[in-house]
Amino acid sequence: MSGLEVWLDDREAGWLRRHEDSRPSRALSMRYLESWIAEAPAYPLAPSLPLPERGGGQAPLDGEAVRWYFDNLLPEGDARRRAFAALGVPMDDTFRALAHMGRDAAGAVRLLPGDSHGRPTGSMPRRVPREELSERIRHRTAQPFAVWDGQMRHALAGSQDKIGVYVDRGEWYLVDGPQIASTHLIKPAPEADALRDLPYNEYFCMRLAARVGLDVAKVQLHHVPEPVLLVERFDRQRLDDGRVRRRHVIDACQALGVPGALKRERTGEDVAGRAPSRDGVSMPRIFGLLTQSAAPLIDRRALLRWTIFQLLIGNSDAHAKNLSFFVDHGGLRVAPAYDLICGSRPGFGKTPGLAMAIGDAFVPNEVTPLAWASFAERCGIAPRSLIQELRRLCEELPTAAERLAAELADEVPGSVGDGILSVIRSESARQASTALDIGRIGR
Repeated sequence: MSGLEVWLDDREAGWLRRHEDSRPSRALSMRYLESWIAEAPAYPLAPSLPLPERGGGQAPLDGEAVRWYFDNLLPEGDARRRAFAALGVPMDDTFRALAHMGRDAAGAVRLLPGDSHGRPTGSMPRRVPREELSERIRHRTAQPFAVWDGQMRHALAGSQDKIGVYVDRGEWYLVDGPQIASTHLIKPAPEADALRDLPYNEYFCMRLAARVGLDVAKVQLHHVPEPVLLVERFDRQRLDDGRVRRRHVIDACQALGVPGALKRERTGEDVAGRAPSRDGVSMPRIFGLLTQSAAPLIDRRALLRWTIFQLLIGNSDAHAKNLSFFVDHGGLRVAPAYDLICGSRPGFGKTPGLAMAIGDAFVPNEVTPLAWASFAERCGIAPRSLIQELRRLCEELPTAAERLAAELADEVPGSVGDGILSVIRSESARQASTALDIGRIGR
């Protein structure tokens, strides 16, 4: 067996091993260290990988929950194919990929070689000039965006190209070490023509969400000269002495112990007139995680606002890996929102369906009072709370979007702002009338 040390920020918490005589897809086991379990503030990597009782002995954790937790740290889609090809690693070999990419993963996790004993393995901060970044963006087909100086940088989930950087006095640096970590993510536009304005789209929607009361990651728009979105990482805390503390965060798939392939509720394709199965993550399952929240009322409101906002801006890709939770010894807390986009505006190239149903509705114009009432019942939300929040956002969002579009006229192309505003006006008007009838369902 070979192994990787599992660190949570600056504390060694366990190990991850691969059994060489097994297929890569079934080869992982994980065990917490007794020294970590004994600590007062100890917490699990995720609810799907619970801590054993103190002093009670433990068997290694293995099976699908271990595999999916660690696999969910890695990129998806084209970003994964490019990264794994550059490493010469099979697509299902999570362990080998993490051995190369796991030194600075999402949350507090650091994966180090089994003989490192926590030794600093980092190098000096490496400045990323804007000109070089522009060159790399324009030539991504020749070299994966995650590879810099011949080294694969970071394990960053998602299908979109991104790179983690440490920001200091307006300059961007690649960093690698136990006491310093990336504080921001740089997200260029995808290569597909239909998605070239995604940085503007996401910038507008993230700013708008903050205006109407959602807790969101802070964002900035930069040009190198290509547009890039600079996103402040909420799983990092910069200390006064320049060091960076890692805060543990997991996405909803990790919390539930399922693969990223199930991040959307419906799986499979329509076959012979039959609807796809609903084996993926659903909103009721995500709301069910709040039984482990230290502040369930606050977190339930945050998830409700997230759900309504995504519908009103036309985000057809609001899936389970776009929801995250802080983890500590007190349980779970909903993390700030991220990856907010309008996917249904004309010409954007996204499908109009919902990644997770509201009630049984997967299409926005099928979200009726009955669908909302079903959603509220399954998610444990008081109908009155749902109606109040839905009416508030339907009333405030169009006005806030109009004002923001005017403020950002010099930053966001008019075609982007106008397209998003059109979707918001239409959906807000429709849902405002829907809200009036939700309370009558079941009377």
